Amino acid sequence: MPRPLLTASFGSSLWLALMVQSLVSSTATYKRPVNGGKRPGFLERTLILLDVHTRGPVKVLNENFLSLQLDPAIIKDGWLDFLSSRRLVTLARGLSPAYLRFGGKRTDFLSFHNLKNLAKVRGPGPDYYLKNYEGDIVRSDIALDKLKGCRVANHPSMMLELQREKAAQMQQSLLKEQQDNIYSDSTITARSLDKLHNFADCAGLQIVFGLNALQRNPDCSWNSSNALSLLKYSASKKYNMTWELGNEPNGYHELGHRCVNGSLLAQDLQTLRTLLQSVRFYSRTGLYGPNTGQPRKNNAQLLEGFLKHAGSMVDVITWQHYYADRRVSKVDDFLKTRLLDTLNEQIIKVLKIVATHAPAKKVWLGGFGPAWAGGTNNLSDTFAASFLWLNTLGISALHGIDVVLRHSFFDYGYSHLVDQHFNPLPDYWLSLLFKRLVGQRVLSVQVAGLQRRPRPGRVIRDKLRIYAHCTSSRSQSYTRGSITIFISNLHRSRKKIKLAGSLRNRTVQQYLLQPLGPEGLHSRSMLLNGEPLQLKDDESLPELRPRTLRAGRTIAMPPISIGFYVIKNINAYACRR
Repeated sequence: MPRPLLTASFGSSLWLALMVQSLVSSTATYKRPVNGGKRPGFLERTLILLDVHTRGPVKVLNENFLSLQLDPAIIKDGWLDFLSSRRLVTLARGLSPAYLRFGGKRTDFLSFHNLKNLAKVRGPGPDYYLKNYEGDIVRSDIALDKLKGCRVANHPSMMLELQREKAAQMQQSLLKEQQDNIYSDSTITARSLDKLHNFADCAGLQIVFGLNALQRNPDCSWNSSNALSLLKYSASKKYNMTWELGNEPNGYHELGHRCVNGSLLAQDLQTLRTLLQSVRFYSRTGLYGPNTGQPRKNNAQLLEGFLKHAGSMVDVITWQHYYADRRVSKVDDFLKTRLLDTLNEQIIKVLKIVATHAPAKKVWLGGFGPAWAGGTNNLSDTFAASFLWLNTLGISALHGIDVVLRHSFFDYGYSHLVDQHFNPLPDYWLSLLFKRLVGQRVLSVQVAGLQRRPRPGRVIRDKLRIYAHCTSSRSQSYTRGSITIFISNLHRSRKKIKLAGSLRNRTVQQYLLQPLGPEGLHSRSMLLNGEPLQLKDDESLPELRPRTLRAGRTIAMPPISIGFYVIKNINAYACRR
């Protein structure tokens, strides 16, 4: 009888010995088939044996671990006026509690003006557009002002169609600005800020507002006068907001600001901290930074220089990661393990720098997207991108990244969670399931893979990525002590997973995500356990119904799929609190 090859990680020798014994006993009657025959039983496929260490968590995350981002571009394309949409608020509320970062590339070209009437500061346009559309906006604002508490609206379909036409015209201009790295200035008025806060408040989100860091004095020091005006207005309205300064300062030299370095950024943050302390309402508010890009050579030096001088001034260290650039244009590129593994490499570099200069500080992935510069059409807004998103959540949690801010909840381009018809895209449904099922406590996974003919340099776990957390304590469907395992199968064949050890013979509830329709990986719709996911109305999210698997049954992961598996009533010690 041929001896099976066992590939193991994270498990103890005793545990693996038990697995081997189990496998040997299962195949004791095995005989080599004749040429052209097939091996009987499960050995014709790869079997993964899975257990979870339940004595204690390896990391404990922020309650707002999965959070969101809005780009200031929504001011330019007009969508900020529609954040009060009942449907949009419903979708955002489904992902609460979370932070809402208002920032991006246009952060450093944004100024605040204490103006109330938006129609007076809008640019020129066709007569019908100014007279009718702008008038509708003003009338809608007046009606909302009369409401108490959360202010939501049902905008007329004609009004939304006009807005979509305007946004479509603006999108190409916004994408060109980002690709050319040349941006025009924009203004956020007091009215716009009110609308932004109303949206966040209605949805249960806390705003992280990015202040313009490129408003500079002749000596290159930061000019804080506009920021002070915004702070005073927000404080007068008692808006619960936290703050950051600038966006990706490593790119400032490309924008003509070559004087900005790590030590100068530290001085700027000290100025902002003093400013916040001078405004009594924000004297103890959160301050985050420096929001650098991926830790390549120059970026890493900037982060190090900043932390040496200002590590103690910020409450959280932030940085950004985007998987792909314009060269990634095929769906197969999104599924390559070496692309997914870039995040793990970058996280290790950032955590090493932080451990050296600010070891007590939490680290946030302050901006994430599947692709840079507004995303890739027909890729970063499809089912294919969900593998990158789940990989980001799983890897970040394992490393203890406290919060991941997803770019963007609703935006121009192709990297958003919700499209311009207010329909949720695949990454929204993935985020909703994650929020409902995955808790703050990260658990260690024990995996043993059995392969008949392993290929050199190819490990089964590269394309079958498995993570485990305690089930969310906010879930009303599961008791404390339950465990949620989430898996992405990047293989183009079915894979079998057998629960072992403490998970053996437990009842499992399955939430299997697959693309809807003939578009496959290019689909913008999703199936949950074979049923289409869609909103029933503007005020409620659909019920996410699991499929119960028989106790002891092997989990069969279809090719190119994502699954969440809740092990009920296991009473795991790490998950009881």
